[in-house]
Amino acid sequence: MNTQQKILSLDDAAAWSLQARAAGQRVVATNGCFDLLHVGHVRYLEQARSLGDALIVGINGDISVRELKGEGRPVNKARDRAEMIAALAGVDAVVVFEEVRATRFLEFVQPSLYVKGGDYSPATLNPDELAVLKRAGSEIQILPFETGYSTTGLLDRLKPGKNG
Repeated sequence: MNTQQKILSLDDAAAWSLQARAAGQRVVATNGCFDLLHVGHVRYLEQARSLGDALIVGINGDISVRELKGEGRPVNKARDRAEMIAALAGVDAVVVFEEVRATRFLEFVQPSLYVKGGDYSPATLNPDELAVLKRAGSEIQILPFETGYSTTGLLDRLKPGKNG
């Protein structure tokens, strides 16, 4: 499957996930902004993929990234971010969602396992997202944070006078 074919609408993602689960596959889902792809993202996504048979990644749309990260973000448009993530071998499907929270994405995908990075904890996950995951019978796993890797850190190092 080529990169473009991995980028799905929410409806197509729901059908894809249902088909994978019906075939006995463990569907792993995660989400984020993935604004500037870095090794921390790659390691995180590889680890998430290792926990199941299929990995679907939800990507925040441009307006929601701006709401979450502030003015000047995202650096890359949603379609470009989706294409970069879809190009990774371990990623089976990608969905761009427009909301700040992944609630609708999770409702459509109903993953077997939902994975977040170590900058989250079960207590800091959004209550609406947790409710959707509970209804779907999804497990939740927090992966260790890759210290020293962040888009914000990369952008700070690019500012004049910084020498990363």
